[in-house]
Amino acid sequence: MSRKPVLPGQVMPSGQLATLGVMGGGQLGRMFVQAAQEMGYFTAVLDADPASPAGLVSHYHIETGYEDEQGLAQLMQRCEAITTEFENVPAPALMTLGAHRPVAPSANAVAVAQDRIAEKAHFVACAQAGGAGPAPYAAIETEALLQAVPDNLLPGILKTARLGYDGKGQARVRDRAELAAAWEQMGRVPCVLEKLLPLQAELSVIVARGADGQVVHFPPQRNLHRDGILAVTEVFEGNLPAELVQQAVAATTAIAHQLLYVGVLCVEYFVIDDGSTHGALVVNEMAPRPHNSGHYTLNACDVSQFELQVRAMAGLPLTQPRLHSPAVMLNLLGDLWFDDAGQPRTPDWAAVLALPGTHLHLYGKLSARAGRKMGHLNVTGATVVQVQATARRAAEILGIAPWH
Repeated sequence: MSRKPVLPGQVMPSGQLATLGVMGGGQLGRMFVQAAQEMGYFTAVLDADPASPAGLVSHYHIETGYEDEQGLAQLMQRCEAITTEFENVPAPALMTLGAHRPVAPSANAVAVAQDRIAEKAHFVACAQAGGAGPAPYAAIETEALLQAVPDNLLPGILKTARLGYDGKGQARVRDRAELAAAWEQMGRVPCVLEKLLPLQAELSVIVARGADGQVVHFPPQRNLHRDGILAVTEVFEGNLPAELVQQAVAATTAIAHQLLYVGVLCVEYFVIDDGSTHGALVVNEMAPRPHNSGHYTLNACDVSQFELQVRAMAGLPLTQPRLHSPAVMLNLLGDLWFDDAGQPRTPDWAAVLALPGTHLHLYGKLSARAGRKMGHLNVTGATVVQVQATARRAAEILGIAPWH
């Protein structure tokens, strides 16, 4: 399909401004919509929730499920190009859309990210071409494969092959008995068992790739997860060893190229303690979309991950982002909306916003609950020391546990 650019502010034969669509109405869709609107596009969101954060701010909100034929037809009719805000949009729906409109990322790329078994195989192929490989693993789809798991993969982490995110669909297992019990508890669905490795650090790399094969990237982000959910991201010069930075960027670029990927892609890595000075890089998983760990780009870079998402899907030039300020991003979960006794409260935003360099982003969600992503706080400043001190003070005000 032709990738003729869809220009900002372009008036289409219908008489409407060029419209970009997104499958999914969560916070990632909301920030995509806002970036597209800033550039002069109309936007359309397909999401069944009438109160979805993206739907509430979009020009058009198609309130149907992802596989609803009439909804997909409306989205195609409205839009010149379409993207997705999360990887669990059904790949067949993206394939239907892709037969009529440019869809970035493609259904094939999203399908790989939806299946850990296919994803691991892709990482192995990329590692053979010089990238970082995954942790030692085994696919478990049958009783025979369960019995054939090598002893050296235990202890390990059992993960469902599909529909796992933010620590869901995972279980640590120490021995074969726990492995068998965990697989049974997960309903004997296809799973991946990964060897438990000595974790030293976590990082992620976000790239954007155009249909012409051009790739640009953000600086690798150092991440801290708690209970499987991202808590803190730190980005500044020297936050990670130079060798790991170069390897992670090269590996992520290879992963995008071999998928013929178009759009924004995030790949998460583990740094494993192998006795070397900087550790060994192991690829964990990929997200075919903008990522929680890239939200700092809204305030610390001259182009955000969401603007690059717009540019890639619209066929516009991609420019190499520049980090103009050191940054710390704090994830704001619904737990912060309740006191120690479980009573509802409003976080002290006034005290947080009195701190220099704080940028509050709330997602417009109408109700808070524990573990729900309600927003994020970006902290920028002139120096790393200043930014880290401000971020720690903001965390103290909000009741976020300290980190090292």
